[in-house]
Amino acid sequence: MAIKQTTSRDTMPLNLLLLFPMLSPALAWLPVEDWESGNVTTSGGGLECVCSVFLPDSTFPADRVQHMQQVTTDLRLEVEIQMNKLVHYGGRLDIYLAELSDLTVRVAMLESSPDSYIKLDFELLRIELREFEALVSQLKDSLNSSSPILDSLYSEIHNMTLTVNQLETLDKNNLEVIRIEFAKLQRKLEECLKEQEFIRPDIGNCNHTGIMSISKPTVIQINAHLNPGYLYGGWGKDSKPVRGYESMHWYGAYSRPSVYEFYLYSNYDKLIQRSSFTHHGLPQGYEGTGNNYIVHGNTIYYQAANPFRMSKLNLTSSVYSHRHVTKASERFTYTYSPNQYLDFSADEKGLWVMYATEEAKGKIVIAKIDEKSFGIEDEWTTSAFKPLVGNAFMVCGVMYATRAGDLKTEEIYYSYDTKTGEEKYMSIPLQKFQERFVNLHYNPTDQRLYMYNDGYYVSYNVRFNRE
Repeated sequence: MAIKQTTSRDTMPLNLLLLFPMLSPALAWLPVEDWESGNVTTSGGGLECVCSVFLPDSTFPADRVQHMQQVTTDLRLEVEIQMNKLVHYGGRLDIYLAELSDLTVRVAMLESSPDSYIKLDFELLRIELREFEALVSQLKDSLNSSSPILDSLYSEIHNMTLTVNQLETLDKNNLEVIRIEFAKLQRKLEECLKEQEFIRPDIGNCNHTGIMSISKPTVIQINAHLNPGYLYGGWGKDSKPVRGYESMHWYGAYSRPSVYEFYLYSNYDKLIQRSSFTHHGLPQGYEGTGNNYIVHGNTIYYQAANPFRMSKLNLTSSVYSHRHVTKASERFTYTYSPNQYLDFSADEKGLWVMYATEEAKGKIVIAKIDEKSFGIEDEWTTSAFKPLVGNAFMVCGVMYATRAGDLKTEEIYYSYDTKTGEEKYMSIPLQKFQERFVNLHYNPTDQRLYMYNDGYYVSYNVRFNRE
């Protein structure tokens, strides 16, 4: 899990990144370099708390299977506990960042009207600084380690407390010191967040030459059912939101590659809190299969079963529509995704569906969907053999395909441009939280990738080449 905050665009606070190595969960804090003289930068290195289970070199004894399973369960529970702690602490950081701004205004008011000073004002400053100090201490205890960013924050809060305590007169100079110190601390927190963000081109535009790199994963949390057995599903946000639903997020999952229901949340916070959702259960005859469904234009697109066809449910009118794709084969699916014959995707150019055909001998075919008629406008045959592909997604009319690297790394290795017909081979690493993932799609409204990774919500920033 990771929590991400910006000063105005996002609702969740301070971007904490959780990385989980191969066999057992681990928490990693990616620290910012020490900010002497008021400078703040990010660092790619960091400290990790690693929990590992070592198997003996000899033949695995059957009588220890149950013990190993219990240890694994305990580790998963511990990860969830730590994730919930960080969500809580992150929320408090968000509140305190806003309070810092308020404190700056209050000190400025004291500066302009020193005669209105009363002892209570500075006592409130001391109380709030103690709250900041306690929060940093809790974060350090939760991570069971320290980092330059936490140490620096702790030191600065301590120094500001000393400054407040040393104020013995009401002269303008002392008030100016407090105002400047609060402003500096607030700027450092904001700059720290900005340093961790990717520089993105304008949302909705394709003024770039393709994907250059993918950020490290932001692991949000386990699915809304709190069930690690719900391995098949997806999550994300509407790729073409209607007015009033710009912040809506969705989730759907099950223990098998089947589609029975979806959950809609009015915003990201509701998704994380698992509250105030709208439930859509698919009636008999409308159930689906596979995992690569999306929400586009307040409509859920998914692969129906029995008979196999592409389907959509309009969330406004509750009307179902279906179309058969006669060329699509039921013999070819993705590496990690059973029964995934149709893969829906949306980007800046519109709505797409990808499938393999017998005619193309299992290679992926890209089809552009006419949203009004729910029919196929055009098709392009790629060189990507679907059974060897982990997943695929569309960005600005270009299909990107992934393949397995190792247990914790995927690789974007191939692209096909529907505008020019140009194919490219590349090697862009995509770090995974768990080995398997069954839903990977791009959202043009925030230029992020959304992954459903063995029951967990994961997302990535996409960095484009702007030559």
